[in-house]
Amino acid sequence: MNIAAVLLAAGASKRFGENNKLLSNLDGKPLIRRVAEAIVCSGVEVVVVTGCDRPQIEKALEGLPLRFAHNLNWESGMGSSIAVGVMALGQQTQGAFVVPGDLPFLTSDLIKDLTAVFMESRGALITYPTTRMGEQRNPVLWPRRFFPSLAVLSGSSGAKQLLQNCEDSQKQAAHVLDEGAFIDVDLPTDLEAARSRWTIASP
Repeated sequence: MNIAAVLLAAGASKRFGENNKLLSNLDGKPLIRRVAEAIVCSGVEVVVVTGCDRPQIEKALEGLPLRFAHNLNWESGMGSSIAVGVMALGQQTQGAFVVPGDLPFLTSDLIKDLTAVFMESRGALITYPTTRMGEQRNPVLWPRRFFPSLAVLSGSSGAKQLLQNCEDSQKQAAHVLDEGAFIDVDLPTDLEAARSRWTIASP
């Protein structure tokens, strides 16, 4: 089954401050490269959606086997970036992850595990990870039949509302033991916490 990932790297990360959080150094590599490498190692195709700081993002990902899709309307919000990424997918793609670019502890194992659960439904059900408390987290794996709905998203709401509006029979949750994979970076303090956690986790 042909699975892809739409990696969102278009935003200006205004909450983070003057610098783009995706270009911040995390143990010698830009944050966005850490995330991209995890997805690439899982074996799925990767389409990176660029917007703000396009040249720097592309440079940060040099050498990785992935494709870029530029969102000219990136300032309108995440929804438009998801739409651009989905429209850039190939005709053979049967499922696509939507992956925020600020998940420093995303692992290839999580991508593989979610893909396996997705395949158990023969690619019919939206598959998403949950916390121990049952709270939905990212990344979400979408079947191809939802691509038309994703391709018309706009604004800042992303795909969360679409997921919430789907019937329970159209989606499935996958409980994840290591909730560290859900940690994201919104503020400088989040980055410092991620750096500390990375140092502890590294051998």
